Amino acid sequence: MSDKTYRVIQWMTGDVGQVGVRHFTDNPVFDLIGVLVHSEDKVGKDAGEIAGIGPIGVLATDDVESIIAMDADCVFYTPVIMDVDTVCRMLRSGKNVVTTSGFFHPTATFRDGGEQIRTACSEGGTSFHAGGIHPGYAGDILPLTLARVVSKIARIKVLEVVNVLDDAPLDHIDWLGFGKEKDKFLSEPTILGLGTVFFAQSMYMLADGLGVTIDDVTSTLEAAVATEDITHELGVIPKGTVAAQRHTWTATVDGTPLIVFEALYATTTSDKLDPPWNFGKTLYRIEIEGDPPTALTLEGVAGPDGKMTHPGYDWTAMGAINAIPDVCDATRGWHTHLDLGLIQPRGLVR
Repeated sequence: MSDKTYRVIQWMTGDVGQVGVRHFTDNPVFDLIGVLVHSEDKVGKDAGEIAGIGPIGVLATDDVESIIAMDADCVFYTPVIMDVDTVCRMLRSGKNVVTTSGFFHPTATFRDGGEQIRTACSEGGTSFHAGGIHPGYAGDILPLTLARVVSKIARIKVLEVVNVLDDAPLDHIDWLGFGKEKDKFLSEPTILGLGTVFFAQSMYMLADGLGVTIDDVTSTLEAAVATEDITHELGVIPKGTVAAQRHTWTATVDGTPLIVFEALYATTTSDKLDPPWNFGKTLYRIEIEGDPPTALTLEGVAGPDGKMTHPGYDWTAMGAINAIPDVCDATRGWHTHLDLGLIQPRGLVR
């Protein structure tokens, strides 16, 4: 493995972007040369201070033109929603792009944007890759890895369980529609409810890896209401409103459900819910029904000090960041997990 250093730009400094700033600063494989922010209160601040690690000598800017003019190997692009035109500008400018914002795998939904990205890669001699935790890891890489040790598959189930008040930022309460009347919640999609096209990408990648063709992807949504007021630091989820939700996405192959994703989000324990759902602790779990029946669980654990902070944003960021060297060294084009193969993370042992 070479001693090559990769010059990187961090695009946005939200929860995922701040993980990027901290990692690029600490890992000698990377040289952080620029940081783009959108919030006025961050402009001119040291990026290290924004990320909570103290000054690092890189000042945040909102000047897009100056960032695009930089000579960098890669941009780590972390907005919630991708602006395809902006990403293509970076690719045409000679910078590879690795992102957590989508386009994990080609599907019909992203055909037009995918063609734009491929054209920009061709014109700029660059590469593009998207990764994360889910979609982008737990629903595609982990099931394919687990499938390596089984003889036959009847169904693959991927569970995501999140205890929101313990393991997610409190702004997720509104994002996810908690506290809404049940009928209104079920009829007005939240940010998670709008995620079908993104989760489907992992399903299609998994199906491609298994050599089968998906007929269709469908989704269902269920909700449980609070049987008493659920208080939290920002307020209260009133009794009788949504306090837990179950999203199910199902991909059928040859008319039979083959891949099932469930996202189980709750704000309280089962004794305070109707129906009394008990999802358990925050984790990802992959279950293969087949020969032999097999399961794999991914969860955060306590450190040497006995404390555990759920590493969801770290996983999201690092699932993409660790691919940066391989993406930069790849041939030009849009590279999925299947294209890149086994990623070889660099600079982690330090």
